[in-house]
Amino acid sequence: MASICYSLSLPAIPKPSSSKIIRPVLTYLSNRSPFPGSIPTFRSCRTRAMNSTSSTPIGEEAHKPNEVSMNIENIHSFFDLNLGKWNGSFFQFDAYGNLLHKLSTKLAVSSYGEDELISLIQTLYIKQPPSSTSISGYDDEPEWAEYKIKETNMFTVDKYQQIGFFPKEKAFALRYQTAGMLETVLRQGVLGEDDTGEASPKNLKLPSRRPSIVCENCLYSVEKDMRARAFHIMDPKGIIEMLLIFLEERGDSVPFPPALDNTMLLGNTNRIVPYLGNWKGRSITKRSGVYGATIAEADTVSSLEMNDKGQLIQDITSTSAGGEVTTNVHWTGTQSENLVTFDGGYQMTLLPGGMYMGCPGDVAKCVAESKPFHLEFCWLETPGKRQRLIRTYDVEGLAVSSTYFSESKL
Repeated sequence: MASICYSLSLPAIPKPSSSKIIRPVLTYLSNRSPFPGSIPTFRSCRTRAMNSTSSTPIGEEAHKPNEVSMNIENIHSFFDLNLGKWNGSFFQFDAYGNLLHKLSTKLAVSSYGEDELISLIQTLYIKQPPSSTSISGYDDEPEWAEYKIKETNMFTVDKYQQIGFFPKEKAFALRYQTAGMLETVLRQGVLGEDDTGEASPKNLKLPSRRPSIVCENCLYSVEKDMRARAFHIMDPKGIIEMLLIFLEERGDSVPFPPALDNTMLLGNTNRIVPYLGNWKGRSITKRSGVYGATIAEADTVSSLEMNDKGQLIQDITSTSAGGEVTTNVHWTGTQSENLVTFDGGYQMTLLPGGMYMGCPGDVAKCVAESKPFHLEFCWLETPGKRQRLIRTYDVEGLAVSSTYFSESKL
């Protein structure tokens, strides 16, 4: 049977060397608003402030002058890609693709500083449900919880988040040590003021306080100023715990947050159908970090078919840019509702909206066998075109590279 460590046909990469009122550390930022101008929906709502309290280790290594200039260019490009006011919807799925919760969010992103000292400021607003103590007719305005996300700078994205960034393709991948921000979104969006602080509130599935992996893969729409941010959450044992999606559209005049297809949310459609057929495209692989150099480019051809016995058959051919190396992969799998499992243990969870998220069924097994592993996010925004972003980890859990795919259906 095919091993999951080679099933994605990626090149081998050498390993690279609680709620409180916000008090800005820098006094000159205390009056800085990430939403300049008139934003009625934000101004009229009441907010509760929260903050991420986890510390970030900052390390710095010597680099050549040309690497430093490239580093600054990349970080500015990454920040520019994120700046603005994002109206979004947040979706929580279990490992089988079943929708658990859907919430409304807003994200304000701004920056300050220059050159290598530039920093990104992000404030997340989470729409809260009506409180059980609310009096009908007296508390009709929505309440938004405010969460100050830890500042991002050149060092945090390089050393801490091990960024995989594709400026031209508008895609990036990040890692996190905790799921604190995601827990806050769920608590505030589902429980709101009725949150009693229980570790495991009734009817609410929260991410582990000590997850083994928290990975964000972000793809931008080719049709509009919109993006999808997908989070894999692995429990301490390396088993997929939940899948989270932020679907966000940028702009001041977005009337409603973007939504996934309601029919598919209800599970009335076989979600594998859009992926069946032949696909052709190109991939680019980069090392992790803001210095991440391109280390591989390839042309790809793949097919996914279902035989008369319901078995899935996938064939992938990848040819290096110079044509020197061609890799062929053949693997088979089975589908059980929204979960596809391939030989070797790699699994795809089919989500609504033309999305799927892939990962090993058991990361711990990969580590025990000293094999790398991959986390994948695919967005088929239109019937004939899709984007995929694959994050590759080594056996120590370090994100060593990211691979971006752009493919069209033949």
